[in-house]
Amino acid sequence: MAECENSSDVRQTPSSDTEPPKLSDLLDRGWKTFEEVDGTDEALGSNSVQVKVKRGIGMLEDASRMAAQLDLFSRNEELEEIATADLKYLLLPALLGALTMKQTSREKRLEVVQTARAYFMDFLRRCKEYNISQFELPASTGEDTSGPDEGSENGCAAKSAPCPPDLVSMAAQRQSKIERYRQKKELEARLSDVRRAVDSGKADDEVSRDFYLLNVRRWVTVCLEEIESIDQEVEILKKMDVLKHSATRQSAQPARPPMKPFILTKDAVQARVFGAGYPSLPTMTVDDWYEQHRKHGALPDQGIPRRVAVEDDADAKEREEEEKERKAEQDDEEALMKARNWDDWKDSHRRGYGNRQNMG
Repeated sequence: MAECENSSDVRQTPSSDTEPPKLSDLLDRGWKTFEEVDGTDEALGSNSVQVKVKRGIGMLEDASRMAAQLDLFSRNEELEEIATADLKYLLLPALLGALTMKQTSREKRLEVVQTARAYFMDFLRRCKEYNISQFELPASTGEDTSGPDEGSENGCAAKSAPCPPDLVSMAAQRQSKIERYRQKKELEARLSDVRRAVDSGKADDEVSRDFYLLNVRRWVTVCLEEIESIDQEVEILKKMDVLKHSATRQSAQPARPPMKPFILTKDAVQARVFGAGYPSLPTMTVDDWYEQHRKHGALPDQGIPRRVAVEDDADAKEREEEEKERKAEQDDEEALMKARNWDDWKDSHRRGYGNRQNMG
């Protein structure tokens, strides 16, 4: 971090606009920018924060190019051969990856996380070469993390259905995460003690070297955690990309014409006989139904006309009886004969004979 640099050239700023910035100045400013972004309370997607992120990435990229031109690190040297003032430059790819992960472009999210992973892997390879910390280097993108015979040992073909999860490997991964978390907490506790000595300006070369090595080891644990998260996010982003392309292809296809409604009956004749399978629509209005029943005298309010009709029938019977009596008085042969036959029939048949209408 910028405030932890004890050399005089760390806090120097260019004396003029034409003077190029120093390597240590670029690193310190980029490191300070990351700490500001990482500890801010503002929304990460805000314009001010994203401007800081881009500015910090630009400074760290310039510092990385300058460090590469100076050949500060070599595979042929040991960790003890690196100067104390140069140890902090090992953090350049780690800080670049951390700042790259702060970008919030949704359209380029896959490209962002892949770039950050490349920075983290570069930092871890350099730490592995110098044997700074004991850890297992993650597999690069596209590499197979399993051995050549692991699939055959588990009885699963290489390109067949995925094998069931290996409980032993899952337990080992969980244990490594726990151990990594414990180491991270120990390193942070030791860093807080050493930081006070470095900030006071009384730290010697050995304390400053210990401070930078602790920072590098702490960033090893951070990068391992970030790579695990990135690998999971990359899988999700790739699946989302596939779904997006498939949806685009489906939308590009011509739309089908709307289907016509149909009735689930065998034919029109069956529909007329058995119905359509649902209640039929009304065939008449309420007024039509009322008018039809009124004509047939089937409504409750038509009782009075029915009583009038009954009275008319009684009058007709009375007139018929009067007509019979009149014919009998006039000695009508036909009426006398019918009356005598009726009297004879009543003499020979009891009352109610032949009446079958009221029987159960």
